[in-house]
Amino acid sequence: MKRVAGIIGGAILFGAVAGASMVGVNVAAQRAGIAYQQTANVIAETKPQQETAAAQPENTAPADNSSTGSNTTVIKSAAGSNISGSVTDVVKNTMPSVVSITNMVKYRQNGFSIFGDFQSYETEIPASGSGVIIGKNDTELLIVTNNHVITSSESLSVTFVDDETLEAEIKGTDVSADIALLSIKLENIPTKTMEAISIATFGDSDAAEIGEQVVAIGNALGYGQSVTTGIISAKDRDIATNKGSRTGLIQTDAAINPGNSGGALLNMKGEVIGINVAKSASTDIEGMCYSIPSSVAKRVVEKLSKLETRAEVSKEERGYLGVSVKTIDEQTAASFDMPQGIFVYKHTEGSDAKNEDLHEKDIITAIEDQSVTNFNELADILSRYKAGEKVRLTVQRPNGDKYDELNVEVILGTAETSSTIKDDSNSSGASGGKNDPFSRDYNPDGQNGNNGNNGNGDSGNNGSDGQKSGDGSISADDIMKAFQDFINQYQR
Repeated sequence: MKRVAGIIGGAILFGAVAGASMVGVNVAAQRAGIAYQQTANVIAETKPQQETAAAQPENTAPADNSSTGSNTTVIKSAAGSNISGSVTDVVKNTMPSVVSITNMVKYRQNGFSIFGDFQSYETEIPASGSGVIIGKNDTELLIVTNNHVITSSESLSVTFVDDETLEAEIKGTDVSADIALLSIKLENIPTKTMEAISIATFGDSDAAEIGEQVVAIGNALGYGQSVTTGIISAKDRDIATNKGSRTGLIQTDAAINPGNSGGALLNMKGEVIGINVAKSASTDIEGMCYSIPSSVAKRVVEKLSKLETRAEVSKEERGYLGVSVKTIDEQTAASFDMPQGIFVYKHTEGSDAKNEDLHEKDIITAIEDQSVTNFNELADILSRYKAGEKVRLTVQRPNGDKYDELNVEVILGTAETSSTIKDDSNSSGASGGKNDPFSRDYNPDGQNGNNGNNGNGDSGNNGSDGQKSGDGSISADDIMKAFQDFINQYQR
């Protein structure tokens, strides 16, 4: 019995000594700064929200985020954190930086009455899109969207997360990238809205990986902001759309529907890694949607943010290039081995525009660093410049069997000397005209034309005009033959 008691007493003494030793070791380790793994794990599990929130865009007023003290814009870029949140976390922190855009587009309806009389009337219809708040300067809040969202706009309005709706102006566009930058004067934004919105943070789309989870936010079908989620399915995709080809896109299976264009594609840190642009639509296709990489969007936005925001000027004050032009579309450019853009084939006789540096056979591809691919796009930008103002054009000039890119300056002329287009030139649905190789009246000497196209904002000439309504319509074969003759005459 005494032996058993001794054994038990020894065990108790051994346990006490061992326990005291372990306590001493732990105390010493903590004082030495050695982290105990189990304790660290418990901290990470109990405070994910705090750590996650630190990596998200700040949900604060833009006034605190991007001002530099001058009229320049700084785009917020991610700091490189690896912390990710849930879809709910991403949405809560980024929804205030996404807006809905309404574009009022002028639409012409032609038809016949029940009595057989031809009727034509014009109306405005709303088109919906999305945008992302990307910064501000001293006077403006800046929003990025797709160029096709704001095309042919009569007016633009932006609705914020607090349902406040304000008019917006186009600051700049880049057609080739399908990026547009809108601006709203800070003085017009209510304080409550400034407190409700936030500025998005751009992430690194080049670092995004296939299989990575993403979130898409946008104004789907014009119903207001909604959220979808998916993964990055592929990168560097090239697609063809009804607006032309798009290259280097991010492919995702997150649903991107009409109205989502211009919205944000976000990674799980809440960073914008893409601007949603298109989807493949077919009964045979599911989950193939596309976004412009943030690396491309950021580069274009930084360029466009340096432009002066201009409102459209009246037709009486509007400036003109003083040249006759023709669109070289993508198909024509490929067929005739020419750059896509606006072909200059005649100077307007008697124009007071100072356009000596702009040569016949030049192909205009940009104006004030804003890319253009057809006459309508050029006219939209020119409609914001007055006669007497100087504009810088980027042109492709033929040089033997190649084209050289040059920048030339033109001082715009007045409507009286540089345009022969009447205000009602499109009222009957007909277009084309003087020096227009698609017109049935086309004469290389510039005679017997009607409603000349002189590189200004009054004509809808986009390279497929010149077809007369009624019995005088021109067939597709006639158009191609006329353009072939035109190219042959002006071939380099």
